[in-house]
Amino acid sequence: MGRVTNHPGRPATDSRAAPADTPADTPAADRPTDPATAAFRSLFTDEGQALLAELRDHDPAQELALATRLRRDHSPELVSAALSQARLRQRAVAKFGAQDARRMYFTPHGVEQSTRRSVAEYRAARFRALGPARVLDLCGGIGGDALAMARAGLSVEAVDLDPTTCLAARANAEALLPDPAALSVVTADVTTYDLTGAQSLFVDPARRSGARGRIFDPEAYSPPLSFSVDAVRKVGLGAIKIAPGIPHELVPDDFEAEWISDNGDVKEAVLWHAADAPAHGAGPAPAPASASEISPAPVVAGARRATLLPSGVSLVGRGLPDPAVRKVGRYLYEPDGAVIRAHLVAEVAEELDGGLIDETIAYITADELRPTPYATPYEITDELPFGVKKLKALLREREVGVLTVKKRGSAVEPEELRKKMKLSGRNSATVFLTRVAGAPAMLVGRPAHP
Repeated sequence: MGRVTNHPGRPATDSRAAPADTPADTPAADRPTDPATAAFRSLFTDEGQALLAELRDHDPAQELALATRLRRDHSPELVSAALSQARLRQRAVAKFGAQDARRMYFTPHGVEQSTRRSVAEYRAARFRALGPARVLDLCGGIGGDALAMARAGLSVEAVDLDPTTCLAARANAEALLPDPAALSVVTADVTTYDLTGAQSLFVDPARRSGARGRIFDPEAYSPPLSFSVDAVRKVGLGAIKIAPGIPHELVPDDFEAEWISDNGDVKEAVLWHAADAPAHGAGPAPAPASASEISPAPVVAGARRATLLPSGVSLVGRGLPDPAVRKVGRYLYEPDGAVIRAHLVAEVAEELDGGLIDETIAYITADELRPTPYATPYEITDELPFGVKKLKALLREREVGVLTVKKRGSAVEPEELRKKMKLSGRNSATVFLTRVAGAPAMLVGRPAHP
């Protein structure tokens, strides 16, 4: 299969700009034959670069008047492309940070589906620790993961079918990498791409469609999960990015499943495979990592792992039975979302010498306050059966003016409940709308600090 030249002819006028000319050996699929690709490519001209610089801090609320003014001096197609890119860059700041996002190039799908920088950097470090010098990135998109791996010192080849997306990936390599040649981009169908010679493989299949939105069936991913699993097995080392809601029974036995959260929000799940990986349970169970012991972990086939960023602490399941249900104690622990998704609440409960407040609810209760990176502790001051009037009276008595509402196992909407409380006071509190031993309940307390 033909390859594109990595980074032909960087313009001397702006080192951030992508290549303006199409090399002769570029595959036909990568040539700007459609209006969208042509408009995107116009951003790399001197005129396009000047327009992007002017729009760097534009106010979207003033966009209509701004577009009218800009069309007096620029073509409507270029103005539309530049405004679209400016909007995408502003959206991308949350994922990539302002310094990178303002220099990068995006497509709408690229912003939506790209990996958050902190997660990509963690995964890149784990790839590097596994030993390969090169990574083949299938469904590379605008290059979020590929850039992180290149920055980690790996040589990356990114493959994507969409020509405009590939243009963006090349431009991003030019904009962000000291050596753009560390990341090459190929426009091709990943399902027919030759894997011969690949040292390791990363696959990030599309999990959204324009018509249906988010895709929940892994076999409806593009490409399907089964294709990605077979491809990684063929290479012998690699990872597959998947939705965090994947049923555990769909994880192949020879893959490790890792759920990753960032500042408490679950961002994704990853299936890891290494041909020489030990089977889960073949050796002593790893102890939970402390923040001072963090290092990229080896792959363990069949394991379930929860990794919490930014600390990087990682918890591996030990196959413990579900914790027993017990009366609500002095402290309530809210496990991190990655811990819950990885079905590792039992491991955290054992660490805390705690139990569950209900067999279906992932809240841990305990009588002692113990430090753990895997759950947030609260000191419980009141336990009440569910009732708006009872809660309102209690909060008035405690002079609560700031109320945090959390729910698990309750149909009540937190914002609606907060409006009914008519809060006024100098104190704050947290209320948990949940079930205790099968009955609707309200637990009132405050954050605890070990």
